[in-house]
Amino acid sequence: MVAARITVNGKETPIAPAAPHTTVLDFLRERGLTGTKEGCAEGECGACSVLVARPGVNSPTDWVAVNACLVPAAALDGQEVITSEGLATPGEAGAPAALHPVQEEMAVRGGSQCGYCTPGFICSMASEYYRPDRCAHPDPADGADPEHGPNGFDLHALSGNLCRCTGYRPIRDAAFAVGTPAEDDPLARRREQSPPAPAATAYAQGDSEFLRPGTLADALRLLRERPDAVAVAGSTDWGVEVNIRSRRAPCVVAVDRLPELTQLRVGSDRVEIGAALTLTEIERRLDGSVPLLAQLFPQFASRLVRNSATLGGNLGTGSPIGDSPPVLLALEASLVLADADGEREVPLADYFTGYRQSVRRPGELIRAVRIPLPLSPVTAFHKIAKRRFDDISSVAVAFALDIEDGIVRKARIGLGGVAATPIRALATEAALEGRPWEAQTVEAAALVLQAQGTPMDDHRASAGYRSAMLGQSLLKMYAQTTEEVSS
Repeated sequence: MVAARITVNGKETPIAPAAPHTTVLDFLRERGLTGTKEGCAEGECGACSVLVARPGVNSPTDWVAVNACLVPAAALDGQEVITSEGLATPGEAGAPAALHPVQEEMAVRGGSQCGYCTPGFICSMASEYYRPDRCAHPDPADGADPEHGPNGFDLHALSGNLCRCTGYRPIRDAAFAVGTPAEDDPLARRREQSPPAPAATAYAQGDSEFLRPGTLADALRLLRERPDAVAVAGSTDWGVEVNIRSRRAPCVVAVDRLPELTQLRVGSDRVEIGAALTLTEIERRLDGSVPLLAQLFPQFASRLVRNSATLGGNLGTGSPIGDSPPVLLALEASLVLADADGEREVPLADYFTGYRQSVRRPGELIRAVRIPLPLSPVTAFHKIAKRRFDDISSVAVAFALDIEDGIVRKARIGLGGVAATPIRALATEAALEGRPWEAQTVEAAALVLQAQGTPMDDHRASAGYRSAMLGQSLLKMYAQTTEEVSS
């Protein structure tokens, strides 16, 4: 098997002798590429952002920004990475390098003071700069949306990057000032070629190894043969365990680019989403066709995290505060679980059995999430957190209602953060169904919703606050949808 290596700024670089748990961040810094910084080691600050060539949605290749502090270097075997150093054009005959257009705008508009966070901002901004479907508005007035510039720049691209000293206005100014890539821009031209195919990897150092099987069957066989193995996709959860809690696994099995786990199919009776598709890929491929998911995505961590995170990983951890379970419960989703003996389908409402526990057996993977069609037309997702974006929820509530002739025909409500597992608000659903969608019904149901679950006091919120937010969430949903339902 070919030795594991990564193409960094156009140059093939062996991964050895890095340990299998070594992050891309440490791998790069050990090779002198110190523009990539560590700020938090949890994927929250974006100082470590780098660009990776990934299969594109609107072009063969997308340049995707990811948190280098979370991804194992071995996970990028055979892949292409661009760091902040690789964006500038080297000068000839000792001349200084020419700044990349994104770097130029950050410099001239005062987007950097101490500069610690700047390389990460640059890489995240460059990812949006090269997004193929980004286009300028013909009329500058169309850019009045504070989160989108007249050049089509989506500020959510920077939602995972934090700056403690510059202030965000000049950074936003720089983002809204970048133009479109020149025709001879090498990274723009690179988008027209397919990215490298995921390499089948068997990388070992010392007593640990990183394995990337070529097929789902091979992965399931490995997980059966190696009960000590940890399956990872985007590493947005496992990377934190490695960095903050010093977790080490004797064997890591990567499943993030398995073809069987990266399909998205929309049929007449259901939507099937591969468990290893990143949230960004799902968001762009669905393009708003599942409105409740479209409401979830901007509130799920940050764009940097969504560029790596997967539904399979979010559900696989079994966390009661994961953002996707309440939404998928409201959508009446089911999970396709696969092991070496075959597959089974389990309703998500029956999947969670206790705190970070589920019906998933040893050696079993989530292969896909299935959402039945047709969808309920009245939906809402409310995430209550201390920060608007890039935060863990104190409470998450998802609603999906069928309302006909002013009567609630069906109600599905998913809750997170108020029990040991994500739950369906069954009593509240019953209090709504068959009743008129009016203030009296909603106020009575809100009292029922306040009593759902077993919320606890912790550093994010008190039990009383969580209960109050449940009731307020339904009242807010009613206020927001009354005009829509009556029209």
